[in-house]
Amino acid sequence: MLNLAKGNFMKVLQTVKTTIVSSFFTLSLWLFVAPAYADSLKSAQANFKQQISELESTFGGRLGVAVWDASSGFQLQYRGNERFALCSTFKFLLAASVLAKVDAKEESLSRVVTYSTSDLLNYAPITRKNLHNGEGEMTVSQLLAAALQHSDNTAANLLFEPVRGPQGLTTFMRSIGDRETRVDRIEPHLNTNIPGDERDTTTPNAMLKSMKKILLGHVLSEASKNQLTQWMLNNTTGANKLRAGIPTYWPIGDKTGSGNNGAMNDIAIMWPDADDPILVAVYYTGSKEPFETRNHVLEQVGRIISDQFSPH
Repeated sequence: MLNLAKGNFMKVLQTVKTTIVSSFFTLSLWLFVAPAYADSLKSAQANFKQQISELESTFGGRLGVAVWDASSGFQLQYRGNERFALCSTFKFLLAASVLAKVDAKEESLSRVVTYSTSDLLNYAPITRKNLHNGEGEMTVSQLLAAALQHSDNTAANLLFEPVRGPQGLTTFMRSIGDRETRVDRIEPHLNTNIPGDERDTTTPNAMLKSMKKILLGHVLSEASKNQLTQWMLNNTTGANKLRAGIPTYWPIGDKTGSGNNGAMNDIAIMWPDADDPILVAVYYTGSKEPFETRNHVLEQVGRIISDQFSPH
């Protein structure tokens, strides 16, 4: 539900819904109310853009935000069509592509993947823990959990194999209708975030649309969608980002990312109430502020979103 124009929009919308059910004057009533509805949407979009722009002015850098409310179909965006480095948010897409192969019986969550010390990257908290005497083994399911819940880079690289590498992941994105998102390299090289370099980038709007198809559409089976969502709900890397800015009683699943040149990202699915979720894609780059301050910027984006999409 939307709390636009300090509650005025919800009052108007509720009046419309009630009257449509009980009255045969539906069309004439809607023609009367439609301008107020449109004005409320425009006001919400303008207010949202102003607040995000003020964050940019205060902390520097460039923010891209896209938000979609499943209950109303209403969307907010700021720099929604500009390119940003994916960083570790690509792991959400990688997981989806692996799960699509599981659904197609081309992969199994129980398949054991072996690796060695030479495969380990600097950031590999789970794969490193499972390494014994220079050799490790984890199931595909365990690797997916490690990549999504702990952003384990080694786990992600190992998961590239069943989808045929970065190009295979990009091909998967094209197959679900995403013409913008591209993955060109593996960890850690995809985090360089060089200004003007389109490798390993997306746009907030493109990511949002792909999230909608993956989490709520027909790209994956119900079982795979539920499992992917559960992994996101159990994420351990987002406590100081979007999660910090929304009410504690809102369930939220997310996938974070960070990289060179001030990159700080978070994509999320959250529930203001027990019904339909909100999808969010936030990308931040170019800030000279320290890591903790950039976390704070994403926290503030979370607060802006929670104010706009309050159920009351």
